[in-house]
Amino acid sequence: MKNITVIGFGSWGIALACLLAKNGHNITIWEDNTALADMLDKERENKSFLPGVIIPDDVIITHDAVTAARNAEILLFVVASRAIEKATTLLAPFFKPGQILVSASKGLIESSQKRITEFLEEAAPMCSVASISGPSHAEEVGKQMPTAVVAASRCEKTAAAVQDAFSCDNFRVYTTTDVVGCELGGAIKNVIALAAGIVDGLGFGDNTKAALMTRGSAEIARLGVAMGADEHTFAGLSGIGDLIVTCTSVHSRNWRAGNLLAAGKTCDEVITEVNMVVEGIHTAKAALALAQKYDVNMPIVEEINKILFENKNPRDAVVDLMLRDKKDEHTMV
Repeated sequence: MKNITVIGFGSWGIALACLLAKNGHNITIWEDNTALADMLDKERENKSFLPGVIIPDDVIITHDAVTAARNAEILLFVVASRAIEKATTLLAPFFKPGQILVSASKGLIESSQKRITEFLEEAAPMCSVASISGPSHAEEVGKQMPTAVVAASRCEKTAAAVQDAFSCDNFRVYTTTDVVGCELGGAIKNVIALAAGIVDGLGFGDNTKAALMTRGSAEIARLGVAMGADEHTFAGLSGIGDLIVTCTSVHSRNWRAGNLLAAGKTCDEVITEVNMVVEGIHTAKAALALAQKYDVNMPIVEEINKILFENKNPRDAVVDLMLRDKKDEHTMV
């Protein structure tokens, strides 16, 4: 049994908090907004993002950082990538040696293009850091449907500790030391999922979508290898597994956002209509910047950036991808 604090009370945060409580851990959910924390404590349910999943009575819900971090053995960050810096700043005074910081956020920090664990390691050098990723919609985890994910840490002992804390009869956790591959797969698949939503929204078929997902996977793997990741990681749960579920599921907010883009909505209109964080939009610029930094060709990511930030017509983007220079399938450029 461990003392675990979940930072963030969106759908994924609550699903994981309930899972960890079911596993017998002492769980605290922290939200720095007092009114939101009080509402969640009273209603024991996030009716907007994860209706029907009831938070157990013994889960503590607080807005107080001291209460949240003081006795925590594991701090689980489940906030949007754009909010990770603020959350870390508020909690940093209470970090201490021996704590494990786990990122369950699937994104990149747009301003610096850093991975979440990369940022956490710099902010808390006295702590151990890990990431958890894989095909795992909150709606299904909240209903205790069988799910498999990967816990990644450069320290095998830390990855094993996360594996032990999360594993149960409906949530299987594998381990890896390839943090770079695990995080890049989880983050950039959201950009490819935007493209998948566009493909469906334009009325194209299974052929188009299969080609998109396959070539999207190749783009992610190319960047990952250039950054030092193991290419085999992208054939696993945090790679192709997460890509499949995010590109094909009705639960995917990134797919839904792409669908709205295909219907002619602007980026701002999409964000308003989805009314939840669309990580693919926030990750797209960072992914393109990394591609340029490491001199990696990522044409799908490039076209998504043009659609999002240059108002390019989505149908024109598809045509431009199809008419690119002829290449060998296994080329790395």
